[in-house]
Amino acid sequence: MKTLFDKIADRDEGILLYGIAPPKLTTEQAALQAIARAQTERVRDLAPDGLIIYDLQDESERTTEPRPFPFLPTVSPERYADIELGALDVPKIVYRAVSGSLPAAFVEWLTATQAPGYRRLSVLVGAPSSRSTTARLKLRDAYTLTRRHAPDLVLGGIAIAERHGRTLDEHRRMLYKIERGCRFLVTQAVYDAGSTKSLLSDYALAFAERDDAPVPIIMTLAPCGSARTLEFMKWLGISFPRWLENELRHSADTLKRSIDL
Repeated sequence: MKTLFDKIADRDEGILLYGIAPPKLTTEQAALQAIARAQTERVRDLAPDGLIIYDLQDESERTTEPRPFPFLPTVSPERYADIELGALDVPKIVYRAVSGSLPAAFVEWLTATQAPGYRRLSVLVGAPSSRSTTARLKLRDAYTLTRRHAPDLVLGGIAIAERHGRTLDEHRRMLYKIERGCRFLVTQAVYDAGSTKSLLSDYALAFAERDDAPVPIIMTLAPCGSARTLEFMKWLGISFPRWLENELRHSADTLKRSIDL
């Protein structure tokens, strides 16, 4: 039976992942362990190819609109993956927001000692905005440091269809990331199927010109539980077609309707 590492290496279709955010940093230890136990049982029952643990950022630099929910720091994704979820025998893809790290600290993270035979997967994420004035490490420099100090790290990148709708160059960003070592890509949450199909079409044509097989792209499907969550997702840059937004806003059960759609 193929592992996630095999499927990525073979550029297979049908990779199934499950994604979670770590608990809030202020979570008491007993509650933290209880959350981890519940998530461990859920993931074991689902039996995905791998587990994504996100690294949440404030993202306030990305827009002038006020944030619908206050930003609350979380437990670091690598600590949550290795300690609280350490007994969960599923490959874990740890997101790493690099913009807040100094280069030396990022290299220390790259070269952290792991148990013998342990294989690491990570998705590197840059600053929320290209106009950021606080970024300490640019994504392109993080890719360079990764190739130099952790060439065995199975590296992934992100893809944003909404950005493609504005600039028509997201597929080139994806190719850039692949050229710098990304072996799979994960999209922003998909609610606008049309913009996602347009991105995939341009991505496929670009690879056809290269006479090469594309790397896997993981489509992120996320439920929306309330009108307030809908506003937050829109604030994050997720695009909702008007008909779909109407369906959610006027549904008696927003969560169920979002899953059905």
